[in-house]
Amino acid sequence: MQTITAFTPQPKPVFSVQNYEIKDEDLPEFRDMKFENINQLHLDHPGASDEQYRTRRDYIARLAKKFRETGVITNVEYTEEEQEIWRIVANRLEEIQAKKASKFYLQAKKDLGISNERIPQLTEMNKRLKQLSNFRLAPIEGLVETRAFLSWLSWRTMLSTQYIRHSSRPEYTPEPDIVHESIGHIPMFTNRNFADFSQFIGHGARIASEEQLEELGRLYWFTVEFGLIEEDGDVKAYGAGLLSSFGELENAFTDNVERRPFDLEQVINTPYNYSDMQPILYVIPSYEYLKETTRKYIESFTK
Repeated sequence: MQTITAFTPQPKPVFSVQNYEIKDEDLPEFRDMKFENINQLHLDHPGASDEQYRTRRDYIARLAKKFRETGVITNVEYTEEEQEIWRIVANRLEEIQAKKASKFYLQAKKDLGISNERIPQLTEMNKRLKQLSNFRLAPIEGLVETRAFLSWLSWRTMLSTQYIRHSSRPEYTPEPDIVHESIGHIPMFTNRNFADFSQFIGHGARIASEEQLEELGRLYWFTVEFGLIEEDGDVKAYGAGLLSSFGELENAFTDNVERRPFDLEQVINTPYNYSDMQPILYVIPSYEYLKETTRKYIESFTK
């Protein structure tokens, strides 16, 4: 089984933005990562007052914490109720995605073997991702401080939760869950240009000033989470926040949203509110364009 370690971000490290081929032996040690309190759910979380859900969520979170101690990903034996939540969400999203998602994303789901019938295991997707784009997955038990989360991407590694949203609101979650990670984020990492772009974001996070880190957060938000792409004369979704949300994906293509051509300076200076439907989205011409534009931006950090 693939083992993965993590790191503590260090000031002004020396790196090359062209170092795409991260090897297992290149990965730093996994330690000292900052987390929100995983034993507490915000009051707006549908499972906040469900003691059984809280217990189950914390159990799955402990499996992820075990990874931080052993470096081995533990498969989760999901319950039938959890599998049913997945089926409800995956089937409904698939109908919308067929019309609104990018072609690459739709093919990537198939390449990773993601089905509507069962929750995929991180071990399965991790193995396939490494083959396709030299990207890795590492389970995490809770929300991670921004610099630490983004910096992991520098080692072509995405931190991923494994628990699933509450059954009372299958269409909604205020925190990343296995639906958001597996249906939203993970397929896009099979794209080499997108994977390289994500690695550049990670490089930047490791050396960014606080102001630059805020800019990186906006770039991440308007691309990785809520990005649109021009495809065959049409506009399609590739951002995880869109692809894993019925409401956001439908809303993105209505008159409620201003869809702007991607402009880096404009993007990094555009504020956003994560609790509202997004009123502004940016459209990239290609994943290669996003990669090269971001590379030049990150290189400016070191000058």
